[in-house]
Amino acid sequence: MESFRFYTRVTQVELLGKKARNAKDLLEGIKNVPSSSIYHHTHRFLQQHRYFSPEYPNDFSYWVTNALGLRKLGENIASVNIIQFDNIEQLRSKFIEILEDYTKSVSKPRDCIPGEEFHFMSSRIFVIPIPFEAHTVEEFLECLKKITLHSVYFHVFEARLRIKKQDNDFSRWLKDLGCAELANEILHLDSYTYTIEGLRRKIIKITEKYIDACREKSIGDVNA
Repeated sequence: MESFRFYTRVTQVELLGKKARNAKDLLEGIKNVPSSSIYHHTHRFLQQHRYFSPEYPNDFSYWVTNALGLRKLGENIASVNIIQFDNIEQLRSKFIEILEDYTKSVSKPRDCIPGEEFHFMSSRIFVIPIPFEAHTVEEFLECLKKITLHSVYFHVFEARLRIKKQDNDFSRWLKDLGCAELANEILHLDSYTYTIEGLRRKIIKITEKYIDACREKSIGDVNA
């Protein structure tokens, strides 16, 4: 059985030179920018979700609400749960659907004031190995206590986009290790309802509980 190697990630932000003054411009931008830009303007908020829950879950909803004053449209965009999407193109299509419905309903889109335009940016991600490796559930638990929150984010949230399934690196490895019950419990956590630090603590807690249960079962089998 292969060990679990922990990784982290570093992000370089790039300005694309594209901007939007109104909802129609935003729609055209979302249609044409690279997927790395959609990623940046949505998943960046999950990274900020480390210690607190952001009021707006993506840049698009924040700008539409605050720069354009379109609260209803902002709420519709904010309601998109990005965790439910296995790839960026599905997420892009959902934003396009919402914005197309809005732009069809208005004769002239509302412009923001000069200086408040939406600037499209992109994220270039560099994946870096870190000196933590686990061969057993016990070692996995100890590593979880030491890795950075960027590493937790990489293995839980970004893993969905790499795997293109509702899965994560932790659950996949634990399942291969033969710990299906623990793997499924981690897999079915509603990650979006936790801060990243809160998610780490939750995974640690259920892993500790799993290890204790395995030890009790082992003792019971010996005494039987």
